[in-house]
Amino acid sequence: MRVLLIGSGGREHALALGLAADPSVQQLTAAPGNPGIATVAELRQVDAVDPASVAALAVETGADLVVIGPEAPLVAGVADAVRAKGIACFGPSAAAAQLEGSKAFAKEIMTAAGVPTARAPTCVTAEEAEHALDDFGAPYVVKDDGLAAGKGVVVTDDRAVALAHAAACERVVVEEYLAGPEVSLFVVTDGEAAVPLLPAQDFKRIGDGDTGPNTGGMGAYAPLPWAPAGLVDEVMRDVVHPTLAEMRRRGTPFAGLLYVGLAITATGPKVIEFNARFGDPETQVVLALLETPLAGLLHAAATGTLGQQPPLRWRPGSAVTVVVAAAGYPDAPRTGDVITGADQPGIIHAGTRRDADGTLRSSGGRVLCGTAIGPDLTAAREAAYALVDGVGLAESQHRRDIALAAAQGRIQPPTAG
Repeated sequence: MRVLLIGSGGREHALALGLAADPSVQQLTAAPGNPGIATVAELRQVDAVDPASVAALAVETGADLVVIGPEAPLVAGVADAVRAKGIACFGPSAAAAQLEGSKAFAKEIMTAAGVPTARAPTCVTAEEAEHALDDFGAPYVVKDDGLAAGKGVVVTDDRAVALAHAAACERVVVEEYLAGPEVSLFVVTDGEAAVPLLPAQDFKRIGDGDTGPNTGGMGAYAPLPWAPAGLVDEVMRDVVHPTLAEMRRRGTPFAGLLYVGLAITATGPKVIEFNARFGDPETQVVLALLETPLAGLLHAAATGTLGQQPPLRWRPGSAVTVVVAAAGYPDAPRTGDVITGADQPGIIHAGTRRDADGTLRSSGGRVLCGTAIGPDLTAAREAAYALVDGVGLAESQHRRDIALAAAQGRIQPPTAG
């Protein structure tokens, strides 16, 4: 199988490693890729959000499967253009990708499908936002209605901060705050059949103890030793299958990766958000534990044959990933700093570039991450932090508490009453 992978971040490096390890893959091309991906794939340049350019590259490389990593190309219709060339593509249509492209659309689908979620009016004026904030009270949750690369959400006790975020966006969704630990569940689907991957948990705040501003994600771990029994079955029954049925009913079936962001509340799991692609950095830990060949799984979803696939196989143990971010991230990340120690197995590249002389430098806010597996969370944490501690990047920042509470048994989902 010849595979073309679109994207350049940590998620795509994790996908590239998984695809390259699949014995059915004879050729792996990535566009535009990054220096880490270059160790397992041929890199090509492409404008990832230009449907015609990606489709032309898929034809040129003789791709049997195109895997689209980021959300922006999906919302732009890249998957539609690739499929129009008769090439299998893992990723939803532009119409279906509106589950991520518009928070308001996602809420509309959830309501129609009877999916448990927070109340969330859509606001276009300051007065509407003020009314919604006062109706719900603190903590305030304000989400940019459009794509914001994982950084369009503000959760704060400060009403003025919430209002300022609303004012900075053209349209926002103001949500009722959902109390409880959060879970990321990835579901591979061909529009009909749906296969859940291992639940994971990520860490959005920049600082230890969930302090500081939101980021694209500072680390993750899987599986979740504290997750309620039957959680995945419940989410598949009450969230995933009703959502897929509603999308089919509207004539816009969702095929690809449905990311279900959940809060485990006292009254059960409720959806915080949908995304239309693998999450970053959760992908790093989930795929590290997946033993089933990745390319075959994604090809089955892209060709409507997912229901014929055998059950997924998973490696025993736990996985932890810790993100190393640039100085100034998330507000004003500094780029161009020299990186050392990034050639260790388990280091995933997210925001890196290589000079003509081979020097590796930072090129984004989240620069790289250390991903490790172990027999339990404690061992996986130690291995991941050993990787991170071997990296050199001036004034970089990373959290020291990724997966710590779970490893110590300190996470308890709330119970009713």
